[in-house]
Amino acid sequence: MISFKNVSCTFEGGAGIENATFDIEPGEFVCIIGPTGAGKTTFLKLIYMDIFPEEGTVGVDKYRSDKIKKRSIPMLRRRVGMVFQDFELLKDRSVFDNIAIPLHVQGVGMKMVKDEVENVLERLGISDRRDHLPSQLSGGEQQIVSLARALVKDPLVILADEPTGNLDPAASLKVIELLEEINRDGTAVLMATHNFSLVKDRGYRFMQIVDGEVQT
Repeated sequence: MISFKNVSCTFEGGAGIENATFDIEPGEFVCIIGPTGAGKTTFLKLIYMDIFPEEGTVGVDKYRSDKIKKRSIPMLRRRVGMVFQDFELLKDRSVFDNIAIPLHVQGVGMKMVKDEVENVLERLGISDRRDHLPSQLSGGEQQIVSLARALVKDPLVILADEPTGNLDPAASLKVIELLEEINRDGTAVLMATHNFSLVKDRGYRFMQIVDGEVQT
């Protein structure tokens, strides 16, 4: 599903990855660990094709970084759900409307939008927050809304970039457990974190970024 072949992408500050080769299979749960600035976000952006490698190729589903046309990148991103550390919710929109955004972008009809958003609200246990604004939610609840927004488009993979970085321990555990539940239902999850103690005993496949090297 995802393949890196001799991929290098580096920056002046030193963060990045060098000569990485590995495969990630459909339905895997992979945890990418390393300190802040190690290159974890670079790793995820390469999959999302927000950036492109200087050398080598990244493959995601049927798309390849060396062949993809600019007009095809939105199609790739329909297959990839993103969850960010700082939530990135629209502050003037309700929970329902924030989750619905990816479906509106895809041109989905209003009835299907309603049905899909209601389904994911119920699945993640936040139906009672559907009409709240982000400012009325706790940090943990905002992250669950961010997760719902990623999940509503039925992606092949969810990329979670430090999803617990701004959360307290209880909220962090809730988000981790929801990601695991989503994974059990068949969606691949790639989660980047610097907090190894949070995830070390949970049975994930781990990749570690050390001085630009992706150790698998």
